[in-house]
Amino acid sequence: MAKSRYLAGGAAGAALLAAATAYTSHWEGRRYVAYRDVGGVLTVCDGHTGPDIIPGKRYTDAECDALTQKDILAHEGRMLSCAPELADERLVPDDTYVAINDWAFNVGTGAACKSTLIRKVKAGDVRGACMELSKWVYVKGRVIKGLMVRRVKGDAVNLSERALCLRGL
Repeated sequence: MAKSRYLAGGAAGAALLAAATAYTSHWEGRRYVAYRDVGGVLTVCDGHTGPDIIPGKRYTDAECDALTQKDILAHEGRMLSCAPELADERLVPDDTYVAINDWAFNVGTGAACKSTLIRKVKAGDVRGACMELSKWVYVKGRVIKGLMVRRVKGDAVNLSERALCLRGL
């Protein structure tokens, strides 16, 4: 497996992880008590899912920060396993890397690794991969406004995933 770009490079890697954490946290939105997301998945903090969630527990900022960073690193590892090309900084600049990993965090690496977006990264068509982000706005066949904003439109705080992805190229 390719090396983590978030853990490599000392201060540069730490800065990249901090940027990715802030970007993902913004889009996911922090909720301190577990809830069911639009897909019906039990979720807490900044989009954390999994069997370790304790329903009814109120999580602290420190617990949420730790879960978010752990989740981002775990997703990155799975993405690098299926697409080691992502580790090539000449092919995939930092902004593009953060955008693709944020998308994978949100949709899950199982879906991400089977996607046309990742096939395009593997083929060296990173611009084409970025353009694929606008297709990922559906949950159970419905366009979700929040996903449209996250993927395509952006908001007053952050560029959309697609714009951030393209900015890196």
